[in-house]
Amino acid sequence: MKNIAILGTGMVGDALGTKLVSLGHKVKMGSRTANNEKSTAWTKLNGELASNGTFADAAAFGEIIFNCTSGQVSLEALQLAERENLQGKILVDVANPLDFSKGMPPSLTVCNTDSLGEVIQRQFTDVKVVKTLNTMNCQLMTNPGALKDPGNVFICGNDNEAKAEVESILRSFGWEKIIDLGDISAARGTEQVLPIWVRLMGKLGTAMFNFSIVQ
Repeated sequence: MKNIAILGTGMVGDALGTKLVSLGHKVKMGSRTANNEKSTAWTKLNGELASNGTFADAAAFGEIIFNCTSGQVSLEALQLAERENLQGKILVDVANPLDFSKGMPPSLTVCNTDSLGEVIQRQFTDVKVVKTLNTMNCQLMTNPGALKDPGNVFICGNDNEAKAEVESILRSFGWEKIIDLGDISAARGTEQVLPIWVRLMGKLGTAMFNFSIVQ
């Protein structure tokens, strides 16, 4: 079992942190302040394997770090986590660079020739960034069995050993159909799925759906 950091106290961080604790990992949820109301409440609900602190506290604790912050503030959160606490570790980037400033549907703050995953990798060169789980609702991330056909989960990153370790975590969540898209530049594609994902959510009236690749 691993010591795992969750950066972010929203629905994504809550879902992933709760699942990881249920699997026997020790999980520390990080936020801007050590006594954040949401992370403190999450810790109380999840027992002795759960704890909380600042972004830096969580990053120092975690062998593997999940970036569950809003994509627009991810870089700031990672800077607050402090570079030395991230160095050499696997960073699972679940965030999307969504801009809601002009309402719905959101636009992407970075796209086409770049991605949030790549920006993070460039700014934190000593970190092993693995992009995954960003193409679905947070409830489905940790419970693929909620759908009759769970579909596919995508993964990409520059370090094959890091991807293999993250794939092991995905399989422990119940994912079987995992597609490795290659290096971190593939995050451009998975992040650019979000505009159609948002449209589908509106059309279907639910966030509980996923993409399935059929050959």
